[in-house]
Amino acid sequence: MTERTEEVLEVGRVQRAHGIRGELVVNFTTNRPERWATGARLVIAGEWWTVSASRPHQGKILLQLEGVTDRTGAERLGGQMVFATGIEDPEALWVDELIGCVVIDQTGAEHGLVTEVLENPASDLMVLEGGALVPLAFVTGVDASAHLVRVEVPEGLFEEQA
Repeated sequence: MTERTEEVLEVGRVQRAHGIRGELVVNFTTNRPERWATGARLVIAGEWWTVSASRPHQGKILLQLEGVTDRTGAERLGGQMVFATGIEDPEALWVDELIGCVVIDQTGAEHGLVTEVLENPASDLMVLEGGALVPLAFVTGVDASAHLVRVEVPEGLFEEQA
């Protein structure tokens, strides 16, 4: 796994302890399985932990961390946010890189800054200042260093939202 940055990013939340052997129920906000793979490094409660085992459980992931061997140790981590370093993937769109970028359509028109990204079953949505919603499926390129997101949108998309 190649690290994208030294900065840690939020990737989930520990919900609670599970069982008596120190397992944790974790709701990950990422679809990247390397986050919970054996050997993965995560920051929970301000400490670095190594995943020693994981398995799916009721739509979430059960994690076993090195050094957490009983329920008491696991309960100490309940409710904590889970962080990890970024991953290098030239094909991926990273939400943290989209926020604050200017959206430019195929005609060269600017449509404002991305203020947030909302989860949506069909395609996650960029929310622009002013409230316009643009599906990530329409993104054709991102230049994070220039703070630009290029999109190819159907005619009338921005007019319909005005």
